[in-house]
Amino acid sequence: MLLALLWLLAAPAGARAERVIVAFGDSLTAGLGVTADAAYPALLEARLRRVEWVLRARPEIVIVALGANDGLRGLPVAALRDNLTSIVARLRAGGARVLLAGMRLPPNYGEAYTKEFAAAFPAVARTTSAPLLPFLLQGVAGDASLNQPDGIHPNAAGHGVIAELVWRALRPLLTREGVGGRI
Repeated sequence: MLLALLWLLAAPAGARAERVIVAFGDSLTAGLGVTADAAYPALLEARLRRVEWVLRARPEIVIVALGANDGLRGLPVAALRDNLTSIVARLRAGGARVLLAGMRLPPNYGEAYTKEFAAAFPAVARTTSAPLLPFLLQGVAGDASLNQPDGIHPNAAGHGVIAELVWRALRPLLTREGVGGRI
């Protein structure tokens, strides 16, 4: 599990304050097989003005991109839903806004399981009122030119696509009351 901290200097002019965004995920978030600076959290960090990483921070926004490994292991979807709901609730209790990133499975897991798995993310988003990025790998999954030879993990170009997708979902959270500022 990876916990990537992204600092954001997004306060209005004259009132600079550091903001923290956390990408909480698995090997997709860690950028397995690509350099650290090519993974989508690093690309987002660069877009959000890079500063020193801090180990102990109270994030304002957390991108939750978990569940893919549970699905690949064929674990019960109800447990995934419960775990994601609990994670979102705990983060919110700590004062963070949450962006939930959905995931899908390849069709070889069976139609019933893949549908139930994909439906878990919108269900958690509805239950917790968290904004949902429907599919973290939209435009990347299944495209050999955007993936490593394992067909699962994005290459550097794939992480660029993911960063753009996450950026579009993240940007509205950055302009909401409490985060504000210019991007």
